[in-house]
Amino acid sequence: MKEGKIIRIISNLYTVNIEGKNIDCQARGKFRNDNITPLVGDYCEIDVENKYIMRILPRKNYLLRPSIANVDIALIVTSLKKPDFSAYLLDKLLSLVSLNQIKPMICFTKEDLLDIEEKKSFQELKTYYQKSGYDVYTNQELSKLRVALKNKVVVVTGQTGAGKSSLLNSLNPKLTLKTSPISEALNRGIHTTRHTEIYNIDDFFIADTPGFSALDLKGYQKEEIRDTFKEFKKYQCKYKDCNHLNEPKCGVKEALTNNEIKKSRYESYQSLISEVIK
Repeated sequence: MKEGKIIRIISNLYTVNIEGKNIDCQARGKFRNDNITPLVGDYCEIDVENKYIMRILPRKNYLLRPSIANVDIALIVTSLKKPDFSAYLLDKLLSLVSLNQIKPMICFTKEDLLDIEEKKSFQELKTYYQKSGYDVYTNQELSKLRVALKNKVVVVTGQTGAGKSSLLNSLNPKLTLKTSPISEALNRGIHTTRHTEIYNIDDFFIADTPGFSALDLKGYQKEEIRDTFKEFKKYQCKYKDCNHLNEPKCGVKEALTNNEIKKSRYESYQSLISEVIK
């Protein structure tokens, strides 16, 4: 038996990296009976001779959409235009990633498509997320990104057409991942990534994933969602268990009235809470 790491899954074929060598393997049928789903990023024990994954080792975390395990950072690639910026999708991703014990990081793309007024609004937006405690970059800050991602396992995710594959190609031109323009009629991207795969880029590992725009928060409590909104913790409320909705003397709602909390951010919070209490 040898230990390896699953770096790619296509259909029922699992590519496992063992000591720098890639081996295509099958998974034991017993996994299905035990309700175990091997994921990209999983460490596992391999029967090298017969090319079978025999055991999945314990995970430190995982995501199911996109499907990946043992991640240090989730780089949320967010388009500012074509497709249009969605504060709700960004905030939902930030919450979901945080709920799964993964550090979120934001990378905005397509700033070059903005006009002067839009760029001013974007700078305010970027500053707000930075002050809220998030690491924020643009796709033009590649050297800074490389430093931030050093020695990490990173999953790249975000809306379809935001430029995830283009960003990876910029970080490492040898990848030559397929890219495609967005649909002008639908104002959204066209899927180019069909499976999740981990790539080695200099001194970090990064995973490209299929794009998506729907996320399921079922199973989480409203208090868990509340605690993923970092900036809310700065404000004092009358009640320690305040959910910042209809409670009196709520510091968060006062901050919203005073424009200290961004309106779109609070609206995202309300929408996420409404999803988990349905």
